[in-house]
Amino acid sequence: MVTSVSLQDRLSDAIAPHRNQVDYLEIRLEQSESTVIAYRGRQLDAVDRSFSLAGGIRACHKGGWSFVTFNGLADLNQRIEEAIAQAKLIGKETTHLASVEPIQDYVAVEIARDPRGIALDVKRQLVEGYNHLLLEMDPRIQTTMTSYSDRFGVTYFVNSLGSCIAQERLDVSGRFGVVARGEGNVVRQGFESVHSRSDYSVLEGIEAQVKSAAERAVRQLEAKPAKGGQYTVILDPYLAGVFIHEAFGHLSEADFVYENPKMQELLVLGKPMAIPQLNVVDDATMPGLPGSLKYDDEGVPAQRKYLIKDGILTQRLHSLETAGKMQEQPTGNARALNAAYPPIVRMTNTGIESGDQTFEQMLSDIEEGVYAVRMLGGQTNGEMFTFAAAEGYMIRDGQLAEPVSDVTLSGNVFQTLKDIEAIGNDSIYRNGGCGKGGQSPLPVSVGGPHVRIKNVVIGGR
Repeated sequence: MVTSVSLQDRLSDAIAPHRNQVDYLEIRLEQSESTVIAYRGRQLDAVDRSFSLAGGIRACHKGGWSFVTFNGLADLNQRIEEAIAQAKLIGKETTHLASVEPIQDYVAVEIARDPRGIALDVKRQLVEGYNHLLLEMDPRIQTTMTSYSDRFGVTYFVNSLGSCIAQERLDVSGRFGVVARGEGNVVRQGFESVHSRSDYSVLEGIEAQVKSAAERAVRQLEAKPAKGGQYTVILDPYLAGVFIHEAFGHLSEADFVYENPKMQELLVLGKPMAIPQLNVVDDATMPGLPGSLKYDDEGVPAQRKYLIKDGILTQRLHSLETAGKMQEQPTGNARALNAAYPPIVRMTNTGIESGDQTFEQMLSDIEEGVYAVRMLGGQTNGEMFTFAAAEGYMIRDGQLAEPVSDVTLSGNVFQTLKDIEAIGNDSIYRNGGCGKGGQSPLPVSVGGPHVRIKNVVIGGR
């Protein structure tokens, strides 16, 4: 691999002659190595070991953006000139970028146990063992989707403002899924995942966690379909985090707001959105989570932002351009899947802060309600959402009762935020992947405590 110092110097030298030819110019280059091992059922589906070097150049002139990719340094100057020419061809108006101070920094990863030092066959045996464990859990398990991945990369960033940043990143992940089939061809799924930004060892000795994916799928085979209607619902921490990410987090991304006049009317900063106990954050500074970073892909320092503070809309998520256009402060939320994609406005670690209620207190006065656990799938369309819970349980007279299946929750996010009645004291974050603009899965995490909401429309069968 090319040394970091020589790469940073080469990029800085390459951008220097072009600094004043356009309003803004940046180069990102990523050098990475990765491993993927996957099983589908009893079959070894993939063993991939790869090394890559890829980059992208963005230029902006008179409001017009261009993006040019490259996979070698030999023709870098020619690619820079192409990006500049294309931006000049497009730009007809005015460039609006928030002003930021230039930064020079090298961000190293502190690694506990490096997956690059583990033999490929040792990793394969680990995944095979977990896969076999899932297949043998119950005769009703039809197939599995089990995978291991690790990726170490260094991203180098220089721009015409004077920033020169290199950031190392390590991701180690295990994903465990099962499909179970019961009587009457009823099919249920269960998933579990494990992630670390620093340590291969997180994937060792997790048999109980892996088995929980199969246990959930099998448990749902016994569940009767939920009866459709309007209920008081308690979301578990995982589903609460996914809900706030999908239904509200994407509405907080400023590119969506800027391009949508209706949302500009609905999402006025300072507007009350929910009960005063609700606080929603997007925090890239939390250590060790998938969405954590020191600088975003425009070189802006990571921050902790309150999207909702004490029930009031306080901030939204920005790139340099959206912050400039909307005359707000940049937030460090311009992110790209890798250096071959342009940065766009994305979330990092998004969640609901803990409140003061225990789970038992939330349950205690519900005569009939639904406890919705984890997410199987869902979609949002502007302010409307529909989510399918992976598991459900009826709540009767303040107690958890029988399991129910086919629990779908739908509604209007703004009304649902107003219908939150209680917020638990048990917030946790889980790893995830987010899709937007053809860039998926971008590493993020979602978090929250148990959340109780009234008047939720539950669809059953």
